[in-house]
Amino acid sequence: MFNKDRWREILEVLTTNVWRTIFTAFGVCWGIFILIVLLAAGKGLENGIKQDFGDIATNTMFMWTRATTKPYEGLPKGRSFEFKISDVQAIQDNVPNMRFISPRNQLGGFRGSNNVVRGIRTGAYNVYGDYPEIINQDPMTVTSGRFLNFNDIQEKRKVAIIGQGVKNDLYDQDEEVLGTYIKIQGVNFMVIGTYKKNDSGNGEEGQKEIFVPFTSFSQAFNRGENVGWMAITAKDGSSISQLKEKIVKVMKERHKVHPEDTRAIGYFDLYEQYNRVESLFGALKGVAYIVGIMVLLSGIIGVSNIMLIVVKERTKEIGIRRALGEQPWSIKKQILMESIFLTIISGMVGIIFGSLVIYGINSLLDSVGPVDMFMNPSVSIGVVSGALLILTISGLLAGFIPAQSAIRVRPIEALRTE
Repeated sequence: MFNKDRWREILEVLTTNVWRTIFTAFGVCWGIFILIVLLAAGKGLENGIKQDFGDIATNTMFMWTRATTKPYEGLPKGRSFEFKISDVQAIQDNVPNMRFISPRNQLGGFRGSNNVVRGIRTGAYNVYGDYPEIINQDPMTVTSGRFLNFNDIQEKRKVAIIGQGVKNDLYDQDEEVLGTYIKIQGVNFMVIGTYKKNDSGNGEEGQKEIFVPFTSFSQAFNRGENVGWMAITAKDGSSISQLKEKIVKVMKERHKVHPEDTRAIGYFDLYEQYNRVESLFGALKGVAYIVGIMVLLSGIIGVSNIMLIVVKERTKEIGIRRALGEQPWSIKKQILMESIFLTIISGMVGIIFGSLVIYGINSLLDSVGPVDMFMNPSVSIGVVSGALLILTISGLLAGFIPAQSAIRVRPIEALRTE
């Protein structure tokens, strides 16, 4: 395999007609280049869209109430109702495999009317009344202080955790935040922590939120036992998509909603949406492989044709070698090695150029900033290893027919060939 004379012969054969070799190699190089670039582009699109999910637990659904559309048990249609805090326990008791159930209340809104005041500064922010579990469903990095705990819930403490955007709006750059007070809808809350979310996934709005204990929110803003909406996460190994019908059924029974009323309880299944995205990109990856391999196949056919021509040109040489006693397998191995060598070198050039293009795109994205729905195009080592395996197999296939043709040559007939 590593015979010096054999490798010298391979190089001599491939450099005898340089332009023919280059044009033949281009087909394989182009096929691998297309495969690498398509897979990288698909990965960049996948990264960008998945980033929109942020760090939110994907096995989660969000549920809220709407007006009924059917009368039921003497109650009219068009009736409004609200979830209660007791509904949380009802779901836990009647639906298996629940991991987190976070009742939430909300007021204010990003770019809405100002609802938070500190001194002479004001701002409009989303303010959430939450339980501590919400940080597991909508992860964030606590940059100072702490997040909510159950003592805050039980004692109805008027404390708040503010986002980095709120801090930038209401405080000076080096001003101490912890222990200060902000006024939310006229009610004072002490700041006990700050947080930061991933900018790309949540945007500016994600940094301009305020979290306070659910109980103190309900007390301060007269929400009583009402719940605005819920974030519900299933345990690992269980799909929230399979459990949501049971959850909705329990809520309909508790609030006397017609079993066939599909509008009264609204929900958004994040797990289902995430799976659709996964399926979409699985299909795109399959298309990229098909297109890349088809282009590569055309290059391999070109290599095989050229190797047939090379064998034809070397018919007399092969006849002499056979007459001198060289074994058919030795000649076959020579042709196969020439084919594999040409294919792998061509493919490696394609991989290198594809990598340079990907590197250039990433450098451009770094310089211009994040692009919506596209970020960090890349291919894994596994893909490159797979490409090399494809090249090796392709080289064998490309050289097989010419090699078979070479060993069929009879020495006496080869010596007569002019």
